[in-house]
Amino acid sequence: MESRMAELEKQLGWALVRIAKLEAENEQLRAENAALRKVLDEERRAGKRQAGPFSRNNPRTNPKKPGRKRGSEYGAVSHRRPPAKVDETVEVACPLWCSCGAEVKLEGVVRQYQTDIPPVEPTTIEFVIQYGRCTKCGRRVQGRDPRQTSDATGAVGGDQIGPQTIALAAHLNKACGLSYERIMELFAQVFRLRLSRSALARAMLRLGRKAEVTYEHLKEVLRNSRIVYPDETGWRVGGARAWLWAMTTVTETVYLIERGRGFPEAAKILGELFAGILGCDGWAPYRGFTKAERQLCLAHLLRRCKELLEAPPTAECASYFEQIKAILKEALALRDRRDEGTITPHGFRSRKGKIEASMDRLLEDPDLHDESIRFALHLLTNRDALFLFLAHSDVEATNHLAEKAIRPAVINRKTSGGNRTFNGAHAQAVIMTILRTAKLRAISAIDVFADMLRAPVPLTHPLMR
Repeated sequence: MESRMAELEKQLGWALVRIAKLEAENEQLRAENAALRKVLDEERRAGKRQAGPFSRNNPRTNPKKPGRKRGSEYGAVSHRRPPAKVDETVEVACPLWCSCGAEVKLEGVVRQYQTDIPPVEPTTIEFVIQYGRCTKCGRRVQGRDPRQTSDATGAVGGDQIGPQTIALAAHLNKACGLSYERIMELFAQVFRLRLSRSALARAMLRLGRKAEVTYEHLKEVLRNSRIVYPDETGWRVGGARAWLWAMTTVTETVYLIERGRGFPEAAKILGELFAGILGCDGWAPYRGFTKAERQLCLAHLLRRCKELLEAPPTAECASYFEQIKAILKEALALRDRRDEGTITPHGFRSRKGKIEASMDRLLEDPDLHDESIRFALHLLTNRDALFLFLAHSDVEATNHLAEKAIRPAVINRKTSGGNRTFNGAHAQAVIMTILRTAKLRAISAIDVFADMLRAPVPLTHPLMR
């Protein structure tokens, strides 16, 4: 009996040693798993940063043919309409003899219109400015013409760039992403106007100061808007990391470049007491707007489900993620039926309640795995922001408007690399705000900039009110 007990104690000791070894291996494997998942998440995020905007993983072997589409439904717009004004008509005679040596018989005429840009010569205005001195305070007083962009005179300020030139340069630099060097080449070759990089840089700063009042007005308009769609992306200022914020509605967009990515930076645009609706992603600082309602971007959530389903830890996890994905898609389908008018109000309310109840049941009983629990906690934290678009027909289910506003800035960042100073970054945000808002309102940003530069004092532009 004693020998049996000793043998069992020996086996127990070996079992305990094996259990301890397996537990250590288990902890090591869990740590490696967590590290690999972190690397995988970083690679996924890197793939979303538009590093290759024109790259495709699996291009089609038989892509659509470029050019106009065939068919009668496109026939009405397949040809360019005749221009309203013809400046010159040229008769092109038909040859009398063919290349084969036979005589040519005239049958009729066809018309071809060619539109071109005429040679452009810059115009220079000399302002002979009278000045005097006040007999009371001794201040220097000088006249000003509405066409002047600056009151500066002397060796540095005596040679100015005109408002149309600055406005076009701003559009080329901030909207098209051309560097000052390329803008110089373009102006020299097309307009025969020679500029310097420093002159363009100073002109952008001056335009930013002139547009500051309009920029602040647009921020105030955004703060009073019912629905705002925010987003943010990385930026560079002097080679250091910064963040570009974009907040947009259907008719306004405001940009801001700051060092941080938290609530204080977001509140610089919207204000801490914003009480509208935010159509945003799951970034935590947006929850700092306690008086606002939020609609989480369902496209982000569906993308997260897809990523989790690519390598699910267990079959139970895969089933759990599939159920969440199905509920989100069902909510989008219900929205489409509501917008199309194919469901009654009672049927819509009933279906909406069932969708919300199904989601609540999933969140109350998540699959017991780290990824499942983490995703469920994220959804539970933002539970009130999942289906707000079903209660308000004018709220988007995604923040695609904000991402569309971010895209031009991302392209500009790829070509320019950011800004050198925060003064330049602020001017960049102000000018991009006017450019994007003008595009949303279908007005000419170049005309708006030219008007701002001609104004004696900065004022809110009438088209931006």
